[in-house]
Amino acid sequence: AIGQSWRRAWQEVIPFFAFPGDVRRIIYTTNAIEALNSKLRRAVRARGHFPNDEAAAKLLYLILNRSEKEWVMPAREWTMAKAQFAVMFGDRFVRAMAA
Repeated sequence: AIGQSWRRAWQEVIPFFAFPGDVRRIIYTTNAIEALNSKLRRAVRARGHFPNDEAAAKLLYLILNRSEKEWVMPAREWTMAKAQFAVMFGDRFVRAMAA
């Protein structure tokens, strides 16, 4: 099933492998991602219906904003990934880190 899924979305999978190993490790670390997805699903399920897409987007924004405050410990590989991002994205990365 995984192989078929990859083949169907191959154009989206290939760019992932262009990143260095340290960056890929940060991208595919699933525990934090799954925990965040769980919070988002729980919030949407609890509300049930939304009057429009903007209302749903606002709820997700608020959940993400609140969740960000709970993140206290960076991933172990983050230092190496940050160095790779700085090389790959230059000023864009520096501006994002300063914001």
